[in-house]
Amino acid sequence: QVQLVESGGGLVHAGGSLRLSCAASGKIFSINIMGWYRQAPGKQRELVATISSGGKRNYADSVKGRFIISRDNAKNTVYLQMNSLKPEDTAVYYCRYSHTTGGYWGQGTQVTVSS
Repeated sequence: QVQLVESGGGLVHAGGSLRLSCAASGKIFSINIMGWYRQAPGKQRELVATISSGGKRNYADSVKGRFIISRDNAKNTVYLQMNSLKPEDTAVYYCRYSHTTGGYWGQGTQVTVSS
């Protein structure tokens, strides 16, 4: 089992920045992928960004150039630096840990961007 605890969501004006954190604990394998997904009201959950334990990054086109994903393997923590936020970034953001044995979701953190 893996537990994920997210933090850093909140309310921000358009153009502002937020930083999300997600700490993983439990049975952590050294080779894994961690990432962020989001779900806006009435929409499906979508990928925002992922990063492998080796540092390979993947971003959704909608956030490229604005969001930066990083991780601290020693702390089993993944971060999402969100810059130039837009109202359409408003959603619940979920952390995910993935390994060949399965995947786990965090409880989600609300990000609201006002115009």
